[in-house]
Amino acid sequence: MAADGTQKVEIRASLTLLAATVLALVIANSALAPIYKDILAAPLKIGFGDYALADTLKGWIKNALMAVFFVFVGLEIKVEFAEGALSDRRRAILPFAGAVGGMFAPALIYLWLAGAKPAYVAGWAIPSATDIAFAVGVVGLLGTRLVPPALKAFLLAVAVIDDLGAILIIAVAYTSGFGLFALVLSALVIAGLALMNRRGITNVWAYLGVGLVLWVLVLKSGVNPTLAGVVTALFVPLNGPAGGLSVGPGGVRPLDGLITTLKYPVLFGIMPIFALANAGVSMSGLGLADLTHPVASGIALGLWLGKPVGIVLAVWLCVRAGVAQLPDGASWLQMFGITCIAGIGFTMSLFIGTLAFGDGDLLTYVRVGVLLGSTLSALAGIAVLVAAARVSSARR
Repeated sequence: MAADGTQKVEIRASLTLLAATVLALVIANSALAPIYKDILAAPLKIGFGDYALADTLKGWIKNALMAVFFVFVGLEIKVEFAEGALSDRRRAILPFAGAVGGMFAPALIYLWLAGAKPAYVAGWAIPSATDIAFAVGVVGLLGTRLVPPALKAFLLAVAVIDDLGAILIIAVAYTSGFGLFALVLSALVIAGLALMNRRGITNVWAYLGVGLVLWVLVLKSGVNPTLAGVVTALFVPLNGPAGGLSVGPGGVRPLDGLITTLKYPVLFGIMPIFALANAGVSMSGLGLADLTHPVASGIALGLWLGKPVGIVLAVWLCVRAGVAQLPDGASWLQMFGITCIAGIGFTMSLFIGTLAFGDGDLLTYVRVGVLLGSTLSALAGIAVLVAAARVSSARR
């Protein structure tokens, strides 16, 4: 019953994200487009005098709301490594290898198509990401007849490692101009989080309060502030009482309680809002030349072709070497289908795109590439998985 409930939430979240994307596209291609742009560019100031933080509405969505999204991602990563599919070294080999292959191949394809021009190189990581909500939602719609549970677990593990890789890429590749004093203070705050965890403090609001301080300091340091969300999540205790968090019946662990508390706001609030703010592409004047622009085509082919090729090749090498086996009940055709689904980059790809190119003209090609590549990946994955089910039925 719980599994059915979780699947329904995943499907609804995916459909909500899709609806927000379609709405953004409709608005961006209607008479409301100028208002849409003005609202996103509206300045918003929080605080007083020298202690105020100022940004556009779109900037707050990217830096503040997405920091909460990354808290949620960090919590899920911690659970997977602590007691999920990634806690068993042997079971983790296959998704680890798949995730690495699925990040390298799209980046290579992008650099092959767009790397000749220095101005485009910064986008190399855009097609390397997988959108967990969209991908798992599509799998949920297909059901267990088309996607065996073990294959879905493989996709989830790959996506989690993918997110971890994206976080590391953001930290290393998309950070410049450090503020030393703010970084030193950030390190002290992180040490405080570690001390809280070591002392057995389980009140999650205390961690989130300190995490907010860390977010401000990281923002001031020049490092991408969303990383503060991940760092905060990694120190939230896995075990112990819920620490003042009201999420239902007693006995809820701090980390589980926080995941439950953030799940609906993130899936049905933050992610759709981010999509609404970033997926709006004006189709006016767009032609074949725009679709074949090196940035757009590099991202689209990276997601649609690079993801499945990279993951399947890495999985094949692991199986061939005898260090891992295909997920229970899965065929090679089904494996290829699920790796196509992993090419749905959307939220994380758009986010990395905003870091790579800011709000300049190239962001239009990023949006075109992400939308095209993610759509083709979803359609290809569905088609292959349906074909795999028919092949399996014909053999019986």
